[in-house]
Amino acid sequence: MLNYFLNKITYAILTLFGVITVIFFLFNVLPGDPAQMMMGQNDDSEQLTLVRQKYGFDQPVSIQYLYYLNDLSPLSLHSQRPEDYTFLRDGKYRALVLFSFGNINAVLKTPYLRESFTKQGKKVTKVLAETLPNTVILAISAIIIAIVIGLLLGIISALFKDQWLDKSIQVLSTMGMSVPSFFSAILFAWVFGFVLHEYTHLEMTGSLYELDDFGEAMHIKWKNILLPSVVLGIRPLAVVVQLMRNSLLEVLSQDYIRTARAKGLSEFQIIKRHAVKNALNPVVTAISGWFASMLAGAVFVEYIFGWNGLGKEIVNALNTLDLPVIMGAVLVVATVFVMINILVDLIYVWLDPKVKLQ
Repeated sequence: MLNYFLNKITYAILTLFGVITVIFFLFNVLPGDPAQMMMGQNDDSEQLTLVRQKYGFDQPVSIQYLYYLNDLSPLSLHSQRPEDYTFLRDGKYRALVLFSFGNINAVLKTPYLRESFTKQGKKVTKVLAETLPNTVILAISAIIIAIVIGLLLGIISALFKDQWLDKSIQVLSTMGMSVPSFFSAILFAWVFGFVLHEYTHLEMTGSLYELDDFGEAMHIKWKNILLPSVVLGIRPLAVVVQLMRNSLLEVLSQDYIRTARAKGLSEFQIIKRHAVKNALNPVVTAISGWFASMLAGAVFVEYIFGWNGLGKEIVNALNTLDLPVIMGAVLVVATVFVMINILVDLIYVWLDPKVKLQ
């Protein structure tokens, strides 16, 4: 058990290190001066020089990469000289000095994702903290819809194999996998938010929190989550239907199912107690992968519906070349992927005790 978790932690660290390396060099080869982006229309050469020194933009890319790793690492090294980039400036992040040697402090701190170029020095962690919860709520709502409806339709499709009901479900699930999410979002927003607005009372755009009629206080509008969560859940729902149907058909052909029938168990008891649980392994894999990808795949859906989440923030950051926000968002999504993969392995053991931790 201990070796298993150590291997998983090592795998997670190496994966995130690879992601950090790729996104850093990918975005740092783009044309443009980060200092100029932060200064906006200000062309004061002296101020630009100070900004470059403060954020380490005057250093070679290899040194900037080491600075970035140092910022992200919980255990890092920092200079005691105020003119150095790695000096522990007030408000940069919370840090606990562990020990010192020469002009260097070894500190324990929270990961620092730097500051936004376009939000007047606002920390990326704060930007993500304001948008990520909305995306997580949207993703959870979408995956719940996909799980509940997908499992139900998959079971029905398997039980009525090759009948008209099975074929109808297969056609709908194939359409769900084929239609791009941005097209579904536009179609659903127009049909249910505009054409049928009188009956649905749904809006074409809207976020979870909106200002009241007086424009003074924020309040929750739960109905705004319905359309984007349905659209975001269509493709995983279609995948769950197909996987559940095929997996359940395979399980129902096993010898132990025939033995259960021979013992006189009803079809409902066989499906409930034996077949469904053993058919869930491939579905769990799909659900875990889709849930993590929703954090990144919600970009178009959030932007079209005006949902103030991580996806919409990524689009805005791309439009303004706000590199720290883009890099921070990608790193957060990658971290979620890694954590969910570890969680899925543990769920496998719970679903099937024959699966051993290795």
